[in-house]
Amino acid sequence: MGGGSDTEDSQSSDYASEEEIEVPRGDAPAVDASGSKYLRENDSDSDASDDHRRVVVSAKDKRFQELSATVDQMKNAMKINDWVTLQECFDKINKHLEKVMRLAETAKVPTIYIKAMVMLEDYLAQTLSNKEAKKKMSPSNAKALNKMKQNLKKNNKLFEDQINKYRENPEVEDQLVSDEEDEDDQQEEGDDDLSDTKSHIQVSDSEIDDARGDDNDVGGDDWQKQLGKKDKLMEKQFMKDPSEITYDIVNKKVKEIIAARGRKGTGRVELVEQLTFLTKVAKTPAQKLEIFFSVVSAQFDINPSLSGHMPINVWKKSVHNMLVILDILSQYTNILVDDTVEPEENETQKGDDYKGTIRVWGNLVAFLERLDAEFFKSLQCIDPHTRDYVERLRDEPMFLALAQNVQEYSERSGNLKAAAKVALKRVEFVYYKPQGVYDAMRKLADQSEEESNEEGADDFKGPPSFVATPELVPRKPTFPESSRALMDSLVSLIYQSGDERTKARAMLCDIYNHALMDEFSIARDLLLMSHLQDTVQQLDISTQILFNRAMAQLGLCAFRAGLISEAHSCLSELYSAGRVRELLAQGVSQSRYHDKTPEQERLERRRQMPYHMHINLELLEAVHLTCAMLLEVPYMASNIFDVKRRIISKTFRRLLETSEKQTLTGPPENVRDHVMAATRALTLGDFQKAYDVITSLDVWKLLRNREDVLEMLNSKIKEEALRTYLFKYAASYTSLGLDQLAKMFDLSETQTHCIVSKMMVNEELHATWDQPTCCIIFHEVEHSRLQALAFQLTEKLSVLAENNERAMEAKLGGGSLDGLPLRRRDGPDYAAVAAGGGGNRWQDNQSYSQGRQGGRSGYGGKPFTPGQFSSGGYSRDRGNQSRGSGTYGRSQRGQMDSSARMVSLNRGAR
Repeated sequence: MGGGSDTEDSQSSDYASEEEIEVPRGDAPAVDASGSKYLRENDSDSDASDDHRRVVVSAKDKRFQELSATVDQMKNAMKINDWVTLQECFDKINKHLEKVMRLAETAKVPTIYIKAMVMLEDYLAQTLSNKEAKKKMSPSNAKALNKMKQNLKKNNKLFEDQINKYRENPEVEDQLVSDEEDEDDQQEEGDDDLSDTKSHIQVSDSEIDDARGDDNDVGGDDWQKQLGKKDKLMEKQFMKDPSEITYDIVNKKVKEIIAARGRKGTGRVELVEQLTFLTKVAKTPAQKLEIFFSVVSAQFDINPSLSGHMPINVWKKSVHNMLVILDILSQYTNILVDDTVEPEENETQKGDDYKGTIRVWGNLVAFLERLDAEFFKSLQCIDPHTRDYVERLRDEPMFLALAQNVQEYSERSGNLKAAAKVALKRVEFVYYKPQGVYDAMRKLADQSEEESNEEGADDFKGPPSFVATPELVPRKPTFPESSRALMDSLVSLIYQSGDERTKARAMLCDIYNHALMDEFSIARDLLLMSHLQDTVQQLDISTQILFNRAMAQLGLCAFRAGLISEAHSCLSELYSAGRVRELLAQGVSQSRYHDKTPEQERLERRRQMPYHMHINLELLEAVHLTCAMLLEVPYMASNIFDVKRRIISKTFRRLLETSEKQTLTGPPENVRDHVMAATRALTLGDFQKAYDVITSLDVWKLLRNREDVLEMLNSKIKEEALRTYLFKYAASYTSLGLDQLAKMFDLSETQTHCIVSKMMVNEELHATWDQPTCCIIFHEVEHSRLQALAFQLTEKLSVLAENNERAMEAKLGGGSLDGLPLRRRDGPDYAAVAAGGGGNRWQDNQSYSQGRQGGRSGYGGKPFTPGQFSSGGYSRDRGNQSRGSGTYGRSQRGQMDSSARMVSLNRGAR
């Protein structure tokens, strides 16, 4: 115990010439290990059919066995004519010979060595006589052969007499070799008897019979665990009368073990076992609690690598130890765990009869967060398509039970800030689960409790603890019937007592869960009231990933509710830069334009979400492109002579241009091909073909209310087909009947009348209703070439003025509205800023000069983040026509370069 101690150094000479190896024995007596786990552990059933036992063998015997093993290697090399290996074995056997003769303290050379040299000499002569085989040798083999020829001749001159004697009577010499081996076996048996006598000193005959009976019940395999030096010292010190073990003895041993943590040569698993043994002999509850904290810390040290995860069995033991810690704290309420104040030297010496407050250093929340991080890493490392991943997910209820108990203890002790942190961990295990998955987790919790009760009986074998600790805290988490009820109770506690980061993450989880439950209006209001879209750029990267996930789920929710414009606004920022996998932490992006350092790649891989938390990217892309199609196609038809004037979705336009450039268009294969094919059909007014192509995608099967969504999609496609037709062919009509228009697009007359009236009100369609005949009377409005050029000049001057004003703001570094032109000061965005009093919220966006076509988006023109919302309104287009946009995060005149407003994950972790 205690690496580098005087006790260990003083006994090192006694064990210097002995090492442990495994030797087969047929009559190995079993030894009772009920007194300590150090006498018997790590029983294995893999070799149950072989009667093996671990015995102590002297260094002389071991060197002789190494010599024999080298001879066997030489024989194998001769079979394949491998002179390189023979050269290595020749050098090795000469080194072993020196060690054997030095330990034997004799000048006689072992007969097995002489036999090997004779065998090698004969094989060398045979090889040299075969000229054809020598020519076919590889250069390295031929070189080794020549070298062996010289070395063997020089070496055998030293043992010329012994070699000649062996050649004269090889049978007699072989008999001498077998006699030497028999003598070694007898010596080993004598050593075994001596070691058995030493190990049986404190074990009675009745205990031996009990151990044999237990072994026969298990499987009949008799194994004896030979103790190392540290274990023997442990047994010698603590296998005594419990009354003789004092607090000081245990405390001294604990300090020695803790001092050995991190030292070179200290076994991490062995250190955990030693501390676990000390928990059984602790004299006071406070001392036992202190040792348990050290045990959990040592278990975390077993896997020091950041890339790997803690072994699953060690993780489960750590959870069990944490539950025992909570049992002690529940049993002895006067013990207080605190990491802010260093306790006194002998604070843990106070027994259970002490009524005052006993302070023990520890941090339950930090241990819980570490267990959560190790669970998260294990899910990252395990292949999600294997059974191991499913088995690992079955450990969720175990962690949730521990988290619930830690939260309750923190609330009882008055540490509400720590309780809020634990509540956030529970929220992060629940927020992404639909109600069906949540119900399955509740059933799994009941099953896992029964299994743990069946398996828990084997955990307490060994000597009874001096301080008994009954199970007081529940081992099963309690779940309400509805996941929303659990979320509401947890986030309420976090909003009241959590810090800023904890509140932000809880809010994002709440938004995600509301969107998952198809409560779009509630999720949208939470996002707008929290103003997270304004401050997310200043949060840590993991919170930015959570923000992106919430926006993706919010976009899916809006699409299911039929809110096409809102869904597109939520998803457009994720897809504008083509890094959706990276933004959602569902894959590592590879780009030749962005070189990443190895450290950045490691950090990015560490942030990846486990597979069961992924959002389906094909479904997300299908929803985004479908929404873009329904918005872009009517707008492109209304501006057919100036298509590039304003872009709603850059991603959609780029894909459409690529599709139009293709000489041969084949059948659609992926999501993008399907949407482009539907776009071509919708542009021509064939709404039925567009609907059939879109609904042929398999990803719609992932939606819960698939039939309702597809019915909504069919209605939206018909409406946009009607709008596109009117934009495209209004100039060809003088009047058009309502019944004919409704029949063309399979819509009711009421729906058709509503759509056409809305277009008239928004000045998108220059027409009026003739009520008696229910006809649309079109008014011809055609601009002259001079007027068209004047409109273009006006737009370009407006963009130039915007650029100059923004450049002036950037140069002066202020956000004040003083000195700005009235045209900009009276705008709706500036009015919102003036009402909020936040002058400095206006910041220059560097992407404006990189590719923006003009205009701002988002509430109040604040820095952009994925899904930043705009308050809606109308956007004027050429010809003094306007249409209601009502968008969330869509650019009013042109979509700016999203690289500046998207949540960037290329920055280092803060």
